[in-house]
Amino acid sequence: MAKVKIKKQDTFIDMTAMSDVTVLLLTFFMLTSTFVKKEPVQVATPASVSEIKIPETNILSILVDKTGKVFMSFDKQNDQRAVLEAVGEEYGMTFTPSESKKFSIQSTFGVNIKQMKSFLALPEAKMDEILKTQGIPTDSVDNQFKVWVKKAREINPDLRIAIKADQATPYKVIKNVMNSLQDLKENRYNLITSLKAVSEEE
Repeated sequence: MAKVKIKKQDTFIDMTAMSDVTVLLLTFFMLTSTFVKKEPVQVATPASVSEIKIPETNILSILVDKTGKVFMSFDKQNDQRAVLEAVGEEYGMTFTPSESKKFSIQSTFGVNIKQMKSFLALPEAKMDEILKTQGIPTDSVDNQFKVWVKKAREINPDLRIAIKADQATPYKVIKNVMNSLQDLKENRYNLITSLKAVSEEE
């Protein structure tokens, strides 16, 4: 008896819906994600139970590593450029448009203002290497940190200050930073911490 041959049919799966969902998800994550700024040093922040969110705009970030080096950054390039020119005026220095532009796109800065021109003349890779060993002077003889904060406030009165310090940073270093802010009557600022897990017993 002859076998009945079953006619083979091509299976077709419409992938249009899958492609649409993939594109929508990709677009969603691209639009809602925030880019982390490149920092010259790694900082392990202390833990706290506070969940207060820092504003997303008009932020002056102060980064303090465990050795006491201080770095700064602005969330707006125009502010960063204007503050550089204002601090340069304070120290009798002028910067070319190309130097100002190069400075404005730096994610974080932290060198002695007197070395700024030579620092900006370096290639990008060398700048990152030098930045790790520098820091804005905060000593009582030449407290350039206070000058940067003062000029930043003059340029943008709406700035909010956020301090991000390593949990191993000596207390005297943090106290020195806070004293500098108090000298400028800057008594309100945010401390950036990591979220601490709280057990049910607590």
